[in-house]
Amino acid sequence: MLDSTLEPFSECCMGYVADHWHKTKPGPNDKVCGQHKGLYASSTHGKWKRWQARYDGPDGKEITSLWATRAEAEKEIVRQESAKLSGSWLDPKAGKVTVEKYALDIWLPAQNIIGRSVTEYRGALDRYLVPEWGKREMRSIKPSEAGAWQQLLTTKYNLSGGYPNRVARYVRGVFRLAVIDRVIAVSPFDGIKAPTLVTTAVQPPDVPEVRQLIAAAHRPLWGTMLELTALTGLRSGEVRGLRVDRIDFLRRTLRVEQQVVLEKGVGMYLDSLKTGAGRRVLPVTQRAIDLLAAYLSANPPPKEGPWAGLVFTMPDGQAVKEGTLDWAIKNICKKAGVEPRHWHELRHHYASVLIAGGENPKVVSKRLGHKDVMTTLRTYAHLFAEAEERTRDVLDAAWADPAPASTEVSETSGRIPEVRSAKLSLQQVRG
Repeated sequence: MLDSTLEPFSECCMGYVADHWHKTKPGPNDKVCGQHKGLYASSTHGKWKRWQARYDGPDGKEITSLWATRAEAEKEIVRQESAKLSGSWLDPKAGKVTVEKYALDIWLPAQNIIGRSVTEYRGALDRYLVPEWGKREMRSIKPSEAGAWQQLLTTKYNLSGGYPNRVARYVRGVFRLAVIDRVIAVSPFDGIKAPTLVTTAVQPPDVPEVRQLIAAAHRPLWGTMLELTALTGLRSGEVRGLRVDRIDFLRRTLRVEQQVVLEKGVGMYLDSLKTGAGRRVLPVTQRAIDLLAAYLSANPPPKEGPWAGLVFTMPDGQAVKEGTLDWAIKNICKKAGVEPRHWHELRHHYASVLIAGGENPKVVSKRLGHKDVMTTLRTYAHLFAEAEERTRDVLDAAWADPAPASTEVSETSGRIPEVRSAKLSLQQVRG
């Protein structure tokens, strides 16, 4: 039995106004309230506000709030019932959840990401969001504070390059989901421009340099992995996670579906790629197929264990670690006498070759496994610009005005002698 007086507010509403200070049905020994004639005091008399607004939320669960006057409680019920009808209803208590709890317990699990990415996202939230707003309520963050927080990423935390944009993207996503979940009405980041995405123009090695690196590789394992990466553009984890059954030697394709990942506290394991775009069927050249066939003939893959069927393994049968690959290319560059390179730059080399060959951005994006073509354009914009200039040069050369020629025409052929002479010279060259 409720220890307060319940009164229906309106026949058209599901809400009620309750007198929080007085009992609905007093007992035989209860005394009349000294302050309010004809009413019997409850155990909460004089505590908190007197009038309680009660109504059912969209999920059917009762929601209550206390108000100083009956009129205020009635207005609250009208406001909430109207919001339910219009579809703009928000749980008044939902916005009280702390930023830390919502970000880590609700937003992070809602992201469709693999373990390695979970560690990356969690690390960014723990370092840059939780120390600033962790104990604050979600509803308390103001747009002015959102803009100031983004500035802290560079002024306080000294982030540079693309990191401010990446971290801000995570946090903006937290508040965007809170709006969808009806925890808050509007994100504090609405109208606040995200940090500029700074990208450094990649300068990939050209074909002669890649040949130098292959020649300088001190082990067949490194040389083959290096050349295959240059011919396919596979990511480090993808080339390390390539299995024999993903190679179609007849159709000359690779099914890129898995990668080797290293997760803190778990170790190395094979995991599926985190995006649908990353999972792709990659057409490869006959050179790449012959390269793989020759390597597998001399180095059969493991037949059992967690790395069974893996194309590239260490002498002990274990998968190649990313750090080991970085160490290998560092030493290869030193031996080849070229500037230090990162393994990922071989992927950039592959992209640059496709672009120089005239492939359009959409095709390049698909081959690289980018989630959208904008990622490709941002990364390789300058290379596409260079390819466009080469296109202009080719067209200019094709449509260039012919060299001045004599107007004398041969009596026998009716052709300009210089043209016949040029044709003869071309035949001589071909011969």
